[in-house]
Amino acid sequence: MDYKQHITIVEDWPKEGIKFKDITTLMDNGPAFKSAIDDIVEYAKQQNVDVIVGPEARGFIVGCPVAYALGVGFAPVRKEGKLPRDTIKVEYGLEYGTDALTIHKDAIKPGQRVLFTDDLLATGGTVEATLDLVEQLGGEVVGCAFLIELSYLNGREKLKDYDILTLMEY
Repeated sequence: MDYKQHITIVEDWPKEGIKFKDITTLMDNGPAFKSAIDDIVEYAKQQNVDVIVGPEARGFIVGCPVAYALGVGFAPVRKEGKLPRDTIKVEYGLEYGTDALTIHKDAIKPGQRVLFTDDLLATGGTVEATLDLVEQLGGEVVGCAFLIELSYLNGREKLKDYDILTLMEY
């Protein structure tokens, strides 16, 4: 399916010069969204995945239906202070500072085969930080799946040691 026909490009949002790729128009089209999730599910089956991990909030949108379809768990990655039990944390750089992501210490078991999911691969910072968390817990990252890749931002370079699926590229 040509998923790009279901993405709305919003000019100058959130700031001038940005062409925002809005996935909500894919999500509100049931057959298109189902097809996109099914494509990621097929990829996950090939990777023999044990658990799905995704960052808030759009990683949840992609990862939870994939986990449900596979009958495996979903491990949420959230900003610091948002998860209620013992967590581990990784800090990562932003354009103007740093941020931190956390995961529950027991979310990934050593040796589990983990698929990272998110809506968008841009610079790769969030992905790289999340994969660090997974690997600190002993998980084996067997793939990364995205709806969209902004190839001009070179995020794939940070993920050169990982298998990557993207359904659309800009």
